[in-house]
Amino acid sequence: MNYLNSQLQLTRQKVLSEIEGINPELFDIQPNGFNNTIHWHIGHVLTVAEQFLLGYPHTNHLPANYGELFGYGSKPADWKGEVPSVETLVQQLQEQVNRILAIPEERYNEKLPQPFLGLETVGEIFTLALFHESNHLGQIHAMKRVIDAAN
Repeated sequence: MNYLNSQLQLTRQKVLSEIEGINPELFDIQPNGFNNTIHWHIGHVLTVAEQFLLGYPHTNHLPANYGELFGYGSKPADWKGEVPSVETLVQQLQEQVNRILAIPEERYNEKLPQPFLGLETVGEIFTLALFHESNHLGQIHAMKRVIDAAN
């Protein structure tokens, strides 16, 4: 196993552990100073990892409306229609890891069709996905602490 896969497993496990330790009543609270909820962050981590590494929305692993619900610039205040539960999103996060780990290591050196934020290869996008997920793990942790302190 390569270091990127090891880091993905570590990061995703930390995200899942953080979620597991949160009182479900807190998932949809949007504390002052935050643009989103913990529920949104969970869906966002899932959706963006799928976009960066697995070709969403051109895959059949996640529903088409996840981009509208959890994509860049979205927020719970704009949610319309049915929103997946946190339980569903957690299950999808668990399943997604296996799809990402199945990416052949030789693909990491493949050039992207066009550079993204100065990144040029699949491996570089993988590191961005890890950074992104870690950043949102921190946001989830901070939101939990702010909500707990307010109660």
